[in-house]
Amino acid sequence: MNFGGEFVTGIDLVDISLWLFTLFFFGLIFYLRREDRREGYPLERDTDGELEDDGVIWYAPKKTFTLPHKRGTVSVPHGRRDQRDLALARTAVWPGAPFQPTGDPMRDAVGPASYAEREDIEDLTDDGRQRIAPLRVDGHIYVAEGSPNPVGMTVYGGDGKPAGEVVDVWVDRSEAIIRYLEVNIGKDGMADHVLLPIPFANISKGRNRVDVDAIFAHHFAGVPKSKSPTSVTRLEEDKIAGYYGGGKLYASPARTESLA
Repeated sequence: MNFGGEFVTGIDLVDISLWLFTLFFFGLIFYLRREDRREGYPLERDTDGELEDDGVIWYAPKKTFTLPHKRGTVSVPHGRRDQRDLALARTAVWPGAPFQPTGDPMRDAVGPASYAEREDIEDLTDDGRQRIAPLRVDGHIYVAEGSPNPVGMTVYGGDGKPAGEVVDVWVDRSEAIIRYLEVNIGKDGMADHVLLPIPFANISKGRNRVDVDAIFAHHFAGVPKSKSPTSVTRLEEDKIAGYYGGGKLYASPARTESLA
């Protein structure tokens, strides 16, 4: 006897499986699209900043997360928006029109210099220690033998001029990698230290120098500083990285023009 794919006459298991999968798949999409709206939503209109309607079903109910190291809780979605008054001017009234910086774009958090307003607290390791620290604070991590040790090297900006000297290395204790070089840009024996993110540094052991093409020598004086000489907060990290990233476009007027 041939049931034609039916386990019991009148019931098609293939159809049932297909419908169950379809319902599950649509339910999964609905769930994921609600969950991914916990941060960054509701959206706002480009022209006037007015927020879109939250809707009835498209935003998930609030969920509370417990932060590590007894730093409290956070509930999302919370509906808070970035209230920074950015130094930008629209070049046209239509949606999607580009903005033109009106101040110092490398410090005003615009374009490639933009950064998120993270918490102004230190990042910590799983065991509660300061995550990013200079080698002078951590006596267990050191630059591997045979690798170029940048301490003592001169730092040169994108204009080929000397900006300062590397005086220490800041490491990530969680991953045992270098995160920053500490550079003394002070003149006449004065100490004035700034942090240089390692992705922006080109260390040359043969020439005993560190080249930074993102910014020029005189720009180092404007690098955002951390409040503490031995630690850096999450917000300070973003500001520092944003400053160097902004230099990729704004360090020189020529960089904002086309290559042709």
